[in-house]
Amino acid sequence: MLLPLPLAGAYDYRAPPGMALVPGTFVRVPLGRREIAGVVWDRMEDKEGGSGEIDAARLRDVSEVLDAPPMSDALRGLIDWIAAYTLAPPGAVLRMAMNVPAALEPPRPITAYRRAAVDPEASDVRLTLTRRRVLALLADSPARPAGEIAREAGTGASVVKGMAEAGLLEAVSLKPRADFARPDPERVGPILSPDQRAAGGALRDWVAAGCYGAILLDGVPGAGKTEVYFEAIAEALRRGRQALVLVPEIALTAQWLERFERRFGVMPAVWHSDLTQARRRETWRAVAEGEAAVVVAARSGLFLPFPDLGAIIVDEEHDPSFKQEEGVIYHARDMAVVRAHLSAIPIVLVSATPSLESVANVEAGRYDRLHLPARHGGAALPAISAVDMRADPPPRQSWLSPTLRTALEETFAAGEQAMLFLNRRGYAPLTLCRACGHRLQCPHCTAWLVEHRLTGRLMCHHCGHDVAFPRECPSCGAEDSLAACGPGVERLAEEVAGLWPDLRTAVMASDTVGGPEAAQELVRAVRDHEIDLLIGTQIVAKGHHFPMLTLVGVVDADLGLAGGDLRAAERTYQLLYQVAGRAGREARPGRVLLQTYMPEHPVLAALVSGDRDGFVAAEAEARRDHGMPPFGRLAALIVSGPRADEVDQVARALGRRAPRGSGVLVLGPAPAPLALLRGRHRRRLLLKAPRGRAVQPLLRGWVAAVKTPASVRVQVDVDPYSFL
Repeated sequence: MLLPLPLAGAYDYRAPPGMALVPGTFVRVPLGRREIAGVVWDRMEDKEGGSGEIDAARLRDVSEVLDAPPMSDALRGLIDWIAAYTLAPPGAVLRMAMNVPAALEPPRPITAYRRAAVDPEASDVRLTLTRRRVLALLADSPARPAGEIAREAGTGASVVKGMAEAGLLEAVSLKPRADFARPDPERVGPILSPDQRAAGGALRDWVAAGCYGAILLDGVPGAGKTEVYFEAIAEALRRGRQALVLVPEIALTAQWLERFERRFGVMPAVWHSDLTQARRRETWRAVAEGEAAVVVAARSGLFLPFPDLGAIIVDEEHDPSFKQEEGVIYHARDMAVVRAHLSAIPIVLVSATPSLESVANVEAGRYDRLHLPARHGGAALPAISAVDMRADPPPRQSWLSPTLRTALEETFAAGEQAMLFLNRRGYAPLTLCRACGHRLQCPHCTAWLVEHRLTGRLMCHHCGHDVAFPRECPSCGAEDSLAACGPGVERLAEEVAGLWPDLRTAVMASDTVGGPEAAQELVRAVRDHEIDLLIGTQIVAKGHHFPMLTLVGVVDADLGLAGGDLRAAERTYQLLYQVAGRAGREARPGRVLLQTYMPEHPVLAALVSGDRDGFVAAEAEARRDHGMPPFGRLAALIVSGPRADEVDQVARALGRRAPRGSGVLVLGPAPAPLALLRGRHRRRLLLKAPRGRAVQPLLRGWVAAVKTPASVRVQVDVDPYSFL
């Protein structure tokens, strides 16, 4: 029995006489003095070749079988696979698939009413006009809830219940109806270009074949990749199967949902952390019972209990949001490929800027590739140029160069829209004292406090700590000496308001968009040209289609290029390319201006020249030369705890017991860039190995060789994406 707890493995229980249990059955079992839900699992000893013999006298009985569809073989296999790959306890992985405990119980039945088997005319009950309308409504109708009957008959629910008490209606119990209407795959969609039709046909064939295949759908922004992979979803629906679409930002899918509804006639099921508990319960249960045919989800949707999954789509597959950095550390894109393989179904990885990992898999023959080289409808890609800030600097205490200001004025004069991109939330990233030089820092993290002037607060973007903006320096006591350094999107909006006070402007950042509904309304306002200028962080880069947006200005194109992050250049290129892709998506031509102090940087040079493939090839060659992913293996150990001395002691012990072997190199221990995070001191060690070397046995033996006190945690990150 596997329990959703971070335990070492499965527990053994006894099935009472008459209780039939098979792997995947949800049950309730005693654990200590409480009872907990778990899943009947394949015996782990059997998988490892053990005897599986246990002392029956020590076993406790399973309490009950839960009335929930069993967990599929594929999902159980995925949980085992992720646990083995990430070195996480299997129960911790299972917990992600059982994060809605209430859904394991069937929904409460609802009371409905139907006509009783009596002749109302022969009864002693007075038949008012209202009662006759109710009887007529139910003459050829199945049982319906009182509220629904009352609404359609134009009366109150008390009338319906009174008729039941009088014997005119009969009360029955019904299972609640799911409100997840099945999408119509035969509904006529938009006219596809020849390239789209060819790619869509190939995806339909893969789904129809009913076997595993990984396909990279690579197309420029505006090429219509969404409509192409809708063809894969349609084919899965035709065959009575389900489809999962993973997206990096569920709050930003408003336009995607509208396109889905136009194509299939109904909305898909949606899965993300902002859902109410009741809605999560309904959705989980509907997925498990096959009533939710298509689900669009954040990365946690990977663990939903699909009984008959027919296709998986990973949109914006390159996006770093698919990597979970807390708890069980995993990459949802890579684990989605594993789930597709275990389910023997195709998976489509979609991006205008594919990750180097996916490109390498295509070149190695592990993935197939479909390419859409042109924008749909004849629209041209925007012209991209760099603004050298050394030669064209902005005025003092301003952030927009004269060239960008002029371009903005021209855009507004033409009745078009513009976007300013700056990947910094808040007003200013740093606040310091002009009198003593003190910098306001988070007390729990190695990070500066970010000023949010709209709320009058200073906030840490790592742990959420926030305080009111002080009037005096906390170090020297000087009054009104605190100065904002550098711009955030709020400060940029302040500059724009001073230049164009009548301009309709909106700021779009994760802390200004309060959930999916607010995001949907903001996207609608931009699309309907109720906003002239959109100022935003990275969330404006993903998938939006604004017909009148013709100018994109990147305020700080150098942001993200500095530092020792392995993927800094790749991520910056992907982000800026995606941002640039918002411009000129229809008939009006678009242009993009990149403000930079180093226009000669390979990332910026590639963007200006339009040589995406050349940049990818050069980046791949550099990684290959240094044995870095995807051409080598990395794994990190993150040692953390509340006391620095204990953390250092464990980190040094791990350094002394580091694995040795051909091609294996261990770096560290060293303080993490975020050496203090949420009150925990942090040290890192990095293991580097050849591509073909399995790092899990090395890591398992390495961690087991060092005794760790309870206050210190050692996290394993296989294939790290963040080096903070």
